[in-house]
Amino acid sequence: MIEDISVQIVREWDSGALLELYKAGGWWHKDQDPKHIPELVRSSFAFAIAVHDPSGRTVGMGRAISDGISDAYLQDLVILPEFRRLGAGKKIVEELLRFCISRRITWIALIAEPGTDDFYEHLGFIPMRDHIPMKFRGKR
Repeated sequence: MIEDISVQIVREWDSGALLELYKAGGWWHKDQDPKHIPELVRSSFAFAIAVHDPSGRTVGMGRAISDGISDAYLQDLVILPEFRRLGAGKKIVEELLRFCISRRITWIALIAEPGTDDFYEHLGFIPMRDHIPMKFRGKR
């Protein structure tokens, strides 16, 4: 239940719990070294974690990357499968937005995975028509 989940911005967190979340999102590759997770957390503008209070288990995360002055991008939002659809994702996004806005950053964007548009639109995001997300693929 939503009232059983708390969200906080952290500067460090248990690397094992975060690795479990990155794997649940399908974002961790076997060639990546988990020893870099603490730096990933510290280097983020804001790193939010969701905890299931009754069990103490880390059930979700999300982060904002920013220069701290102009823009912010939300990424790495993931909730463990058994805790999805309980409101943890909404609480994480709201906390990241609150953090950014409290620092006068109001241009906040993200790249939504297919099928998640409704979730983000309910939180105030709109599609950026006429813009194309692009990813660097390496040297040619």
